[in-house]
Amino acid sequence: MSPLSVGLASAALIFGGAVAGMALARRLPPDHLSEDSKDAIKAGAGMISLMAALVLGLLVSSAKSHFDSADEAMTAGGAKVILLDRALASYGAESQAVRESLRRAVAAGIEMMWPHEQGAESGLDAFERADAMERMLEAIRALEPRSDAQRTLQALAQQLGNELLLSRWLQIEQAQTSLPAGLLEVLLFWLTTLYVSFGLLAPRNATVVVVLLVGAASLATAVFLILEMNDPMGGIVQVSSGPMRKAFEHLGR
Repeated sequence: MSPLSVGLASAALIFGGAVAGMALARRLPPDHLSEDSKDAIKAGAGMISLMAALVLGLLVSSAKSHFDSADEAMTAGGAKVILLDRALASYGAESQAVRESLRRAVAAGIEMMWPHEQGAESGLDAFERADAMERMLEAIRALEPRSDAQRTLQALAQQLGNELLLSRWLQIEQAQTSLPAGLLEVLLFWLTTLYVSFGLLAPRNATVVVVLLVGAASLATAVFLILEMNDPMGGIVQVSSGPMRKAFEHLGR
């Protein structure tokens, strides 16, 4: 299921808990909702609320760190692309073909990761199958330096190219990790149980129903953001293409 589908299902499930609690409150004997019973329900709800808040905060923090890591890698990658192009430019006219290869590789990567039109050959799968960076590295290795300065620049270009290739594969490998389904299921169980207790204790009027609905939607939005930020290269909440597009503007100058 997509993050949006999970978020909508989470909202329905959590709010459904409140509706179930209100329906259950009508069927329970009066002594089950006495003041002492309500105090016990509130104590249990407080404990569940604390556990859910801790887990939810941990998941949001972890997802944000994962997203920030991908964003920083993209920014660093853009800077390395510019440095690689500058090193090749300093090498001399012999590297012009390699510079063109680098420009084509960056353009293809941008189009795959941030396409104007989503297609079969776009996204991380297409990015994984692309081999333009490997072919560019082969072209760098094939250069025949004629001076110490050119040998130094060739070594620098190889180092930067290898770092870009490593960053590419790290992004691909990190995309294979996902939020454990069991952890998400436990969190949704706690939140739904919490809303059942709210429904048991809350008066049945339109204002309460709207407040519970907004609260359920807010919690579901948090679940949606967690799943979205765990996939920083796809979905609605995506790493910005700005650094790579800016790097592309500087290529060939």
